[in-house]
Amino acid sequence: MDKAVDEEVRNSLGKARRSRVSGIERTVQILDALTDRGGPTSAYDIAKSIRAPMSTIYSIVEELIQRDLLTKVEGGLIWLGPRLLRYGLAYEAKLDLLVEAKREMTRLCDSIGETVQICSRDEGMMVVAAMADGDSHFRVSSGVGTRVPVNWTASGRLLLGHLPTEERLAAFKLYSRPSPTGLATVDPHQLSEEAGEDFRNRLAVQLGASEFSVACIASPIRDGNGTCAATISIVLPEEKARRRLEFYSEQVKGSAAAIENALGSGRS
Repeated sequence: MDKAVDEEVRNSLGKARRSRVSGIERTVQILDALTDRGGPTSAYDIAKSIRAPMSTIYSIVEELIQRDLLTKVEGGLIWLGPRLLRYGLAYEAKLDLLVEAKREMTRLCDSIGETVQICSRDEGMMVVAAMADGDSHFRVSSGVGTRVPVNWTASGRLLLGHLPTEERLAAFKLYSRPSPTGLATVDPHQLSEEAGEDFRNRLAVQLGASEFSVACIASPIRDGNGTCAATISIVLPEEKARRRLEFYSEQVKGSAAAIENALGSGRS
């Protein structure tokens, strides 16, 4: 009987600990909410979006403003603060992969005249880390900092493609969302199978799934452990991609291999 009581007490304490959200977690939620919105918003709207007590969010926001991690803009709205730029630049300066990837991204963009992106993963989201615009009139809406669910794009599939089958399937079950076009696959089993095959083939193609008439042709950038650390992709009109799919596929695969070789992680 005593053991049963003890177990019940331990379970109750565990639930209580899990129900409390630390100040650090709330800070991360606030920064994520602003990043997802892509522009200034009110502390009230942030509190609503993350389902947090108003008083808690107002208090944390004021502290972050005092430390330049957030800033107030016109109308009293909240936005990311200048101190974050310092952290971002310091991080980027030490990130050899991004430096090499940007160099190859620019070369590929100049060579083919199409938009080229470097993408990475943030939990269940694909993030555009860098971009070079092509010289055509075609423009994509997914600029630097854009975050979309991993199942929406070719790059998103690749970023999970290196995972063991069970982990990959679990990730797609957790993170997959319908796309605005309604064309992105949401079936986790299909996504998992495609992601694994795409990673092995070092190529993923998405035609009109995330944005109407927009194609994404991507190749994984692998680190020394064989993990997909990032992707390089060509983003262009769907019709043009269909006409010269083999050409663009070889170009993006070659660029991914060039980045891996520059980093010393190239493999057959």
